[in-house]
Amino acid sequence: MLKRPRRLRETESLRSMVRETHLRPEDFIYPIFVVEGENIKEEISSLPGVYHYSVDLLEEVVKELDEFKVRGIMVFGLPDHKDECGSESFNDNGIVQKAVRKLKELSEKLVVITDLCMCQYTSHGHCGILHGHSIDNDETLEYIAKIAVSHAKAGADMIAPSDMMDGRVLAMREALDKEGFKNVSIMAYSAKYASAFYGPFRAAANSAPQFGDRKSYQMDPANSREAMREIELDIEEGADIVMVKPAMAYMDVIRMAKDSYPNVPLAAYNVSGEYAMVKAAAQMGYIDEKSIVYEMLLGMKRAGADMIITYYAIDMAKWLKEEE
Repeated sequence: MLKRPRRLRETESLRSMVRETHLRPEDFIYPIFVVEGENIKEEISSLPGVYHYSVDLLEEVVKELDEFKVRGIMVFGLPDHKDECGSESFNDNGIVQKAVRKLKELSEKLVVITDLCMCQYTSHGHCGILHGHSIDNDETLEYIAKIAVSHAKAGADMIAPSDMMDGRVLAMREALDKEGFKNVSIMAYSAKYASAFYGPFRAAANSAPQFGDRKSYQMDPANSREAMREIELDIEEGADIVMVKPAMAYMDVIRMAKDSYPNVPLAAYNVSGEYAMVKAAAQMGYIDEKSIVYEMLLGMKRAGADMIITYYAIDMAKWLKEEE
């Protein structure tokens, strides 16, 4: 007898009944870039449709997130001052800390996540404390712990270390617990690759290294088994959520991570280069943006991601609402 799988594809109603993977607004986390100053909303040239915001204009973002039921926001700060040790990153009145306090004031529903890295704050643009041209891993951990506590004091619900230093999750967890922040969770950038897809972000965050590259601490794109080791270590050290970054070229790593650690929430970061390529192609009329974004994010979810950090969070949530 001829087998006919097409029977269940005959109508949209049938297709929706047997659909295996679904996108929801609650799946998305929206990254924002916050700057010093007032009344600032400036489009980022490398990321069309994404903006630098001053703290006083964050209400506009929060209203959109609330309207379209996006529950997560990830805060990236751009300081006015940079130095060798990135001191503005752990200043209790720093840009991220001010943004967190404002976001918590504006919304009780929003899960406020802070990106923790020193690259935007150091004069050399690297993600830790330098001695010559080398990062001192263990000295950097002391600073990471200070930054984490400062973010928690400001009211962050979750802190996401993106530096890829060895032992950073344990250093943060111990510091947070010691200061009474036992319920502040950690989303670890566990498998963060040394990727060319970060270019537009580095322009947006003014965080490109002043010399060299980050290949001595971010992962080699050729390796996937190593990613499982990194994820395992972060879980052992106390990470509540682990992450694979970037997403599109690393779907196999997302799948491996979900298969290896099915009981640990997994995030995927749909990074700036992925976003910018889709935007550029859409603006040239080469693709249908909405359809491509839906398929791209669905693929990440199907691969195993429980949540997706994406600059398309609000747009995708709007499109999903239109389909209701």
